[in-house]
Amino acid sequence: MVEYLNHFELNLCLRVNALSRRELIRRFFSIVSWLGNYPAWVVFGLLIAAQQGPGTLAFAVQALATAFTGIGIYKFLKKRLVRERPFVAHSDIVCGAPPLDRYSFPSGHTLHAVSLTMLYGAYEPAMLIIMVPFAALVAVSRVVLGLHYPSDVAVGGLIGTLLAAISLAASG
Repeated sequence: MVEYLNHFELNLCLRVNALSRRELIRRFFSIVSWLGNYPAWVVFGLLIAAQQGPGTLAFAVQALATAFTGIGIYKFLKKRLVRERPFVAHSDIVCGAPPLDRYSFPSGHTLHAVSLTMLYGAYEPAMLIIMVPFAALVAVSRVVLGLHYPSDVAVGGLIGTLLAAISLAASG
């Protein structure tokens, strides 16, 4: 069963990554990936803080605490699980953007995209119309660019969901 799942995931990864052979698609997803590293979340956070007025400090502290906790979680897991990135493990997979670190599991970009979308959306639901599609593009970008397997992205999203739920529950 594990062998079948690995084969299925590799084939999916190869198909999605084939999109990066088109220059325009690779550029688009490289930009999305770069923005998803932190610039977009800073801009979204500043827009929400501007809308919040007096509640801005609590929002900023919660957002920073959630983001830094996410960094700690994914770095801890990557150092222990040491899954090579798809473009390293499979010569047919094209690396469409430079990786931020060596290992692939889980996707930190996706973890943050999901956790911050949920957190920010709790403070400013109107922003979800922009953030949900952007978060989805960030997640897809990681596979298109050959930096992650689909399961890296799925687990990153799951961890991000749990992290946001805990953060929101803790804030009451």
